[in-house]
Amino acid sequence: MTRHFAKGFLIGTLCICLLGLVWLFAFQPRLTAQEAQDLKAQFTTIPEDDLSGDGPAGKEETQLDFETLQARYPDVKGWLTIPGTVVDYPVLQSSAEDPEKYLRRNYDMKWRMAGSLFFQYDCMPDSRNLVVFGHNMNDGTMFAVLKKMVNPEFRQAHPIAILQTAEGMHEYRILTAMTTDTTQLLFNRTQFAGDEDFLSFAGSMLAGTEIVPQKQDRLLTLVTCAYDWDGARTVVVAIEQD
Repeated sequence: MTRHFAKGFLIGTLCICLLGLVWLFAFQPRLTAQEAQDLKAQFTTIPEDDLSGDGPAGKEETQLDFETLQARYPDVKGWLTIPGTVVDYPVLQSSAEDPEKYLRRNYDMKWRMAGSLFFQYDCMPDSRNLVVFGHNMNDGTMFAVLKKMVNPEFRQAHPIAILQTAEGMHEYRILTAMTTDTTQLLFNRTQFAGDEDFLSFAGSMLAGTEIVPQKQDRLLTLVTCAYDWDGARTVVVAIEQD
């Protein structure tokens, strides 16, 4: 009888563990995506001009009320959307003392397997290279789509990244994607000695494209884990549109 009890207890424990893993890896990332959409809906406004009904039907341009959003969640510094993909998430930012604060937390500080998208701690709204990190989730959420950007056809079909901040809407054109690491390319640089230093950096980031960087350019660099080797990252580089 003791043996049967032990066997039943073991099976029950394994079932509970299995259910826990299913919740952790299957439902948690989807929960994060749903929470992001709920947050967006809560703080989205429609410009008064569109409320008049004068504009074309279905063409209203909505925008986030960042003043209200940041009053409640001060660490939400942006909202990143790549049209035609699942990327439609808030972008958080913490401090040098805790740069990965949102690696496994959502905007409400709740633990989440998928974490949040987050700016590198030393990025500022006027940074010449804005660096955003996110998890490469197995279910395709968060920044898993970045690995598809290595394919030129996929990149051409999804060429735009839109970053909304308290300063306004910024549209970036996605130009290249690569698998690399910081020993090969220091893609997470945000500080530059001057224009020549930045142009040299931008040139290395955009190598293989037809773009010749200009000193007024601003880059958006999206980063997620790759598993080709230890420390590998998938890096997507975009340039702000005029």
